[in-house]
Amino acid sequence: MSRKNLSPSTLKPPSNLPPRSTVAPAPPPSQPGNADGLMGDRERHRILMVCDFFYPNFGGVESHIYCLSQCLLKLGHKVVVLTHAYGNRSGVRYMTHGLRVYYIPWRPFLMQNALPTFYGTLPIMRTILVREKITLVHGHSAFSTLCHEALMHARTMGYKVVFTDHSLYGFADVGSIHMNKVLQFTLADVSQAICVSHTSKENTVLRSGLPPEKVYVVPNAVDTAMFTPAPEIPRSNDEIVIVVVSRLVYRKGADLLVEVIPEVCRLYPHVRFVVGGDGPKRVRLEEMREKHFLQDRVEMLGAIPHSRVRSVLISGHIFLNSSLTEAFCIAILEAASCGLLTVSTRVGGVPEVLPDDMVVLAEPDPVDLVRAIKKAITILPTIDPQDMHKRVKKLYDWHDVARRTEIVYDRAMKCPNQNLLERLGRYLSCGSWAGKLFCLVMIIDFLLFCLLQLVQPANDIEEVPDMVMALGEGSSAGDDIPGQSSR
Repeated sequence: MSRKNLSPSTLKPPSNLPPRSTVAPAPPPSQPGNADGLMGDRERHRILMVCDFFYPNFGGVESHIYCLSQCLLKLGHKVVVLTHAYGNRSGVRYMTHGLRVYYIPWRPFLMQNALPTFYGTLPIMRTILVREKITLVHGHSAFSTLCHEALMHARTMGYKVVFTDHSLYGFADVGSIHMNKVLQFTLADVSQAICVSHTSKENTVLRSGLPPEKVYVVPNAVDTAMFTPAPEIPRSNDEIVIVVVSRLVYRKGADLLVEVIPEVCRLYPHVRFVVGGDGPKRVRLEEMREKHFLQDRVEMLGAIPHSRVRSVLISGHIFLNSSLTEAFCIAILEAASCGLLTVSTRVGGVPEVLPDDMVVLAEPDPVDLVRAIKKAITILPTIDPQDMHKRVKKLYDWHDVARRTEIVYDRAMKCPNQNLLERLGRYLSCGSWAGKLFCLVMIIDFLLFCLLQLVQPANDIEEVPDMVMALGEGSSAGDDIPGQSSR
């Protein structure tokens, strides 16, 4: 099969992955604007999205949750988001189309994660679940402590839960071993799981021990209405601009940039770099710029508000992604939607994102990355930004992602209910010592839940009336995305 006509629904998994039956199929097209209460023959879900990472913070996970929530609202489902407080942003806030967001009074303590409490979040989560009449809890990101606690409490209270893994993780170092054990504990009793690429699915199955048939592949998407090419890309004196928009951290390959940028500038006097993003590795890039006297050829923009990402992208001709690990990489889609030719490291799920003629792949090595940039500069005159935008628009759509996720929700709701003993049996199988510890954690959680039922019965918790809002059929998933957050 030619890669040119590949779409997310036709991408084949690697040979060592389970059969394609675990890829959420693309349902027939439907009208996203039909948000009536009946929804035809489909079941209306009441979903609680939970993650530490949400607006005003910005990144791939935050964008995924927001756009998916907006499209699920347009399909007629009720969606509520739960995250921790960000600065003075606390309490209940409302976003586009009535998306209700609970910023609970937990402050982040490390990398935007709330402090793990195990049981401290149980009372407030129970109140929100009852108030909003939630039927399904959807947790995002293995790095989110709030997600792990929410899934644990939701299963204790008898709710169906779905987990989406957005990242790849290793197996050898101490941090990976600890994280994988936590993930094994969380996913031992999950109803269904979603991964954003086939590589991510393989990684999640190996890390968590989850049965492959319970893990579905639903790719990310991009709001092509927001990321459009410039009407005309000016190229004075044949100048070529290479754009980098990324967090400047080790995982995103900032150290590779330190070696690649000087070499490319030496080989091509007409090439200029624009680097957007901030992080601990920014100091190294600044030092590299001064060492090689590249102040006039390497522009450092710092953190970029989301509203300015497109304007930065369309200022260039080539997008460079140097990540060392990546489950999917929405940034590549955003760049391709803006008409940029992409050069990227061949890591994780990146080879699954775009067809071969829209991306030049390289190993995460400075020499190979320079070779890939040379190739991209050679084929750049043949690239039509408008044609590339149209192809991305056909390949990726948030409404399609929402419909596939809806299928996973339907299957999660059909999972049989299990009593406490059956659930403890699952945790016990997680290891000779870890299994017993997990069982103890869940027994305490169940006892605390029973105590809360006595102290504050569910009937005493006031339910929130549903908001009925008109959802325009022509509106896009990314309408009115807050612009004050930084990338």
